Amino acid sequence: MYLCNKLFRILEKEKILVVVVGPTAVGKTDFCVELARKLSTEIVYADSRQFFKEMQIGTARPTEEEMQEIPHHFVGHLSIEQEYSFGHYEKDTLQLLEQLFQNHKYVILSGGSGMYVDAICNGIDPMPTSDPNVREVLNNRYKQDGIAPLLEELQQKDPEYYNQVDRANYQRVIRALEVIEITGKKYSGQRSQYKANRPFKIIKIGLNRDRQELYDRINMRMDIMLNNGLLKEVESLFPHKDKNALQTVGYKEIFDFWDGKQDWNTTVELLKRNSRRYAKKQLSWFKRDTSTHWVHPSQLEDVIKYIHSLNL
Repeated sequence: MYLCNKLFRILEKEKILVVVVGPTAVGKTDFCVELARKLSTEIVYADSRQFFKEMQIGTARPTEEEMQEIPHHFVGHLSIEQEYSFGHYEKDTLQLLEQLFQNHKYVILSGGSGMYVDAICNGIDPMPTSDPNVREVLNNRYKQDGIAPLLEELQQKDPEYYNQVDRANYQRVIRALEVIEITGKKYSGQRSQYKANRPFKIIKIGLNRDRQELYDRINMRMDIMLNNGLLKEVESLFPHKDKNALQTVGYKEIFDFWDGKQDWNTTVELLKRNSRRYAKKQLSWFKRDTSTHWVHPSQLEDVIKYIHSLNL
């Protein structure tokens, strides 16, 4: 029995998920590819927009050349027409990790979508089941008055979650207000109390750059996206413009341009400004976790040393 328990602990010790997070354009793709090469492993993506094969340019999805023959999972594996929830992602990813850990001590989870990273590291919170009556009232309010009044109510009742949520995603806003109505408690407080047990250890690495350096990279990336055909890509997605994945930076601004809400020069400025704001929001989300070890993307060797020094 002692030997069995010891063996079990050894096997558990050898399953380590290295979570690499950071804002858009910080350099996660190149960093994770080199890290995967050093650790002889594979990369699992936690970026909700990069799941969809039709959204390549606007999400800066890595090309085959950028992947450098390192296996990447959950990249362009879905159609925009498919519905894919947190629950689907958590289930699919945990099943995949179980397979990958059979052959690798380390697996890398690369993410810019904080809620998807949290789904794997902490699990999805067991929230109250939906109340059809409450949900109907909120949905009707959204249809009649839009999302602005709902956001105002969320800001009043739960400012912490208001600062974290994707405010263009009306379904998440409505779900938060529904839970608040049902429980009488803040949605953010209920989410933060839950943590699932995982059969692997977790090391969190955060990538960041000097603010001006990061903003310059964001602006340059947007110029490259536009030169590479972002306008044409968004045009092909027009029939799906109401999908949540497309109510995001890089797509919504161009839809608004076509709807006559602003001219092209203003659209380009908004694309860059909103991308910078999104990066700031990502950093705020990830920096909540004090266990994350923050580095500049050039510090790969320091990260390797840090990982090995933990002796998990």
